[in-house]
Amino acid sequence: MGLNIDFLWDCAINEKGILITRKEQTKLDASNTNDKKMKMVRITLDHMQAGRPEDFPKPGDKFQKAAMPEGIGHGELYADIVRIALPSLFELILTQLTSMADQIMVGRLPGEIGVQALSAVGLSAQPKMLLMTMIMAMNVGSTAMVARFRGQGNRQKANQVLRQSVFFNIVLSAFFMTVGLAFGENIIRFLAGSGISESTIQYASEYFRIQMYGMIPLSMTFSFTACLRGCGDTKMPLFYNTMANVVNIVFNYLLIYGKFGFPYMKVAGASLATVLGQNVAFVIASCVVLSKTRFVYLDLKEKFYIDKDLLKSVITIGFPSMVEQLFMRAGVMIFTRTVAGLGDTAYATHQICMNIQSMSFMIGQAFSNGSTTLVGQSLGKGRYDMADVYVRHTRHLGLICAVALASFLFFFGGSVVWLYNETPEVVALGSKILMFVAFMQPFQNQQFITNGGLRGAGDTKFSAMVIFITVLLVRSGLAILFINYLGLGLWGAWLAIFADQMLRTLLIICHYNTGKWRFMRAFNASEK
Repeated sequence: MGLNIDFLWDCAINEKGILITRKEQTKLDASNTNDKKMKMVRITLDHMQAGRPEDFPKPGDKFQKAAMPEGIGHGELYADIVRIALPSLFELILTQLTSMADQIMVGRLPGEIGVQALSAVGLSAQPKMLLMTMIMAMNVGSTAMVARFRGQGNRQKANQVLRQSVFFNIVLSAFFMTVGLAFGENIIRFLAGSGISESTIQYASEYFRIQMYGMIPLSMTFSFTACLRGCGDTKMPLFYNTMANVVNIVFNYLLIYGKFGFPYMKVAGASLATVLGQNVAFVIASCVVLSKTRFVYLDLKEKFYIDKDLLKSVITIGFPSMVEQLFMRAGVMIFTRTVAGLGDTAYATHQICMNIQSMSFMIGQAFSNGSTTLVGQSLGKGRYDMADVYVRHTRHLGLICAVALASFLFFFGGSVVWLYNETPEVVALGSKILMFVAFMQPFQNQQFITNGGLRGAGDTKFSAMVIFITVLLVRSGLAILFINYLGLGLWGAWLAIFADQMLRTLLIICHYNTGKWRFMRAFNASEK
């Protein structure tokens, strides 16, 4: 008898190594992904046939723009993107608004204290973000892995990723907390240089120390959020982070100003309010993943073991992202120290503009999260064409939003700066810098989304190299040149940021267009 190729295509190997038909495998997958009791975000990809091996790209194949799959409309794809990215956008905006509220509320403290408090929160944010973003970066691997297994319909593997992620995050955050408590003030003094007052340094050190005590529950929440996003669930992170933000703002008012019998804690009050909010998010997120109602869940009765293959894949994808964030924060710290030398008023203006720019990042970051999830799920299903189609459609939507935000910042930036601080000098200079920020919006946005797609494919090493070049070398180097040698003041700092963003966007998009992201090996061991 001859070998029936069509029969082999219609077969698959199950987890026990037994040959079964694809119809049987589909039924098994359906038990994972079509359970009516399970709360899942279902997208167009779920209703499409899995990719066939002969359609997979081969090393050496020239990358070409993927054609729209037959029978799939643009509206369906845009709906998928909005379904995943919109809750993430609201979550990020609310989180950033809370950060803005922190700065606005401490900036409204009376007299010189307000300016010092603004600078203090900005100074303490740098080492805090260094530790936080390194933990978040490691969770990029969790998101990509869960998305891959969600595309395959493999709930068991996705849950195991969550368990490995939680374990690793606890160990990592405990280490970072210890380092932060031991060396936090030294780092802040390094960032402050000689241009920042001693009072500002003390405020910043106190803020940072309180933040460190909340590092472990915060990192576990990051882990839960990363895995939920991997299977497309962005509504629940929106809910529990919204609750955290509400708690944060309420306790900001009570603790910063000492209202209704609460202590008058000033900057320390803002920090404590943030930690209280983060712990509320942790409690709610824990209840979500323990409920077993979603594609990923945490079963405390199940015996824990370290899955070396899964953990290796998570780290292989996440570690370059962590190195990327290390380069990013190192570059930003050098940059911050250079700008801090301009004095309290200039640095306060800079911090306001950076905070507003961070808000503008939220659109790109939300669509980037969607891009990561959709690319990961597409590749898990073997649909390399859908991965590219989703990235391009996400960039289209992101660009529209970026242009709208740019218009707002260009015409109304001065009013936003005024909310932070009414000092005429701060408002005048800040409004002009925000026009500069507006011009960068479309470029930043496309960079974020494209890089999100690369992360979903497990391609994280190139981005780390790009950050090393653009932030650590270009931005920091040009800032030192423009400020210390050419005397351009705060404008020199923002010219350096502009050069960094433009070069970064060019490099990321050019790398995506090579198509190398289609051949990442990080998933190999875990998919055996």
